[in-house]
Amino acid sequence: MSTTTYIPRMQTKYSTEVVPALMKKFGYKSIMQCPRLVKICMNQGVKGSVSDKKLIDNAIDEMTNISGQRAVATMSKKDISNFKLRKNMPIGARVTLRSKTMYEFLDRFVAVSLPRVRDFKGINDKAFDGRGNYTIGITEQIIFPEIDIDKLPRISGMDITFVTTARTNEEAYELLKELGMPFKNLNVKNN
Repeated sequence: MSTTTYIPRMQTKYSTEVVPALMKKFGYKSIMQCPRLVKICMNQGVKGSVSDKKLIDNAIDEMTNISGQRAVATMSKKDISNFKLRKNMPIGARVTLRSKTMYEFLDRFVAVSLPRVRDFKGINDKAFDGRGNYTIGITEQIIFPEIDIDKLPRISGMDITFVTTARTNEEAYELLKELGMPFKNLNVKNN
């Protein structure tokens, strides 16, 4: 009986194709210098969650289906009387993906979900934060094939942040481009 461990396709691509390409482009002396994807954070704020608690449960279920990992509710940090908001009330949902689930989500996101965006011409290359992280805003969760459009109570968006070990925007851009992210422009300014 052989025990073979499953390695996601994107993780294999990273070690066989992306690392050599980055080493050649940036002249790294060691494989450990190559930037890598650390985690993917998904966050969704739920409008109207103060009055209807069921919306939070729906958002958590949607994010759990999309990511393949259990999502948790995000809580408010302070009281805001104008919004009828109290401290520690659920106002959104979030999930953080690492290792195999992260690579699986990235593979599905690049190969299946992004091509389903209406009038898609590539993602914006200006959403880097200067420290090697990239955030993309999704306006409709229906681009994910795991979501059944007929059972949706409402259409909402989410933010997806790709956290890398890259030190500059250029390194992070090259890493994500090599992993298959379809950027619009091919020039990134280093902040």
